[in-house]
Formats: sequence, C-alpha cells, structure tokens
Amino acid sequence: MYAIVSIAGQQFKVAKDQQIFVHRLQGEEGASIEFDNVLLAENNGSFKLAPDLKNAKVSAKIVSHLKGDKVIIFKKKRRKGYKKKNGHRQQFTKIEITGITL
Repeated sequence: MYAIVSIAGQQFKVAKDQQIFVHRLQGEEGASIEFDNVLLAENNGSFKLAPDLKNAKVSAKIVSHLKGDKVIIFKKKRRKGYKKKNGHRQQFTKIEITGITL
C-alpha cells in the first residue's frame, strides 16, 4: 500500500515505515503530524484518485530537523574584476510515515 501526498508544496510517494526528507516543518522532534492532501492511493492493486479520497490521511512522526549539504553559488565576469561568492544550506525535516488511512 502506498500513497502520493502533497507535503509543503511537493509531492511524495510514501509507504508505511518509510523515512523521507521534506522542507522544514513546524513541530518538535518526536511530535506526530497528519497530512490530509492525499492525491492518489493504491491498495492491493486498486487505485483511488483525489476526489474519492476526501477522508484519507497520512500520519507521520518527526524524527529530526537538520540542514542539507552546502551549495556554493559563484558568479564571475571575466576581465572586469567582478566576483561574487555565496553559499546556502537548505533546512530539512526528516519524517517517518507511521500510517495511511483511507
């Protein structure tokens, strides 16, 4: 059984006991959260789409908050003496899917 759910503006294919990284969510580590924006669900070969999944929920538990790898942005214009260096680390939340209810 799996479901496609929209979490923080992105779509993820999730199954029970799966751990995924999503953009930073509000909440403490160990807190449980529910996502009700389920777009598709599969159960034993039968599929259900969004209009039929009004009461479907995906429950998860926040495992940890962390930062991703550093991304370096470097801009240069040759022969002009223009150089600009910038870095960014995206904030993520690691969640574990505890259940899918249809």
